[in-house]
Amino acid sequence: MRTLTQQLTQYAAYHRDRRNIATHFIGIPMIVLALAVLSSRPAWVFAALPVQLSPAWVMLVGGTLYYLVLDVPLGVMMAIFSALCLICGQWLAAQSTLTWLASGIGLFVVGWVFQFVGHIAYEHRKPAFVDDVIGLLIGPLFVLAEALFEFGWRPALREAIEAEVGPTRINPDRAAAHH
Repeated sequence: MRTLTQQLTQYAAYHRDRRNIATHFIGIPMIVLALAVLSSRPAWVFAALPVQLSPAWVMLVGGTLYYLVLDVPLGVMMAIFSALCLICGQWLAAQSTLTWLASGIGLFVVGWVFQFVGHIAYEHRKPAFVDDVIGLLIGPLFVLAEALFEFGWRPALREAIEAEVGPTRINPDRAAAHH
């Protein structure tokens, strides 16, 4: 299994334009929330458990375990974010079928629009998951790490990533075309 640095570096190679990263700060949380909404139905009640189980729980637990194996502090932060998405997703799934589907599908579609706009308009590179499906799981972790880097978190990790793929930038070819 690849290390946290290796996973983030591979994902970062597809995300060096700051504007593309900015679209990911919107799109990825929307997609994660959409998945929590859409997979919170069906839900099953088991007398021995204090919560209803759903496919969303399977994703939350599986994703959290993977993130914890990669890095405990990031895994804990991702678990908190995922739990918040799950709570919201379960609430929306408990609403009418129309509300559940409209919110879930709407978040999913708009989230992916943000993703593809970032890659087409700014990055000029296909999304990471096209070459490695694990990119779908690393995307949320990348967004969290990028946010934390802005607060000075783990400068050595940021430096290791940038040593391999370079710093983030504004794509000069695209920026020059707009001026």
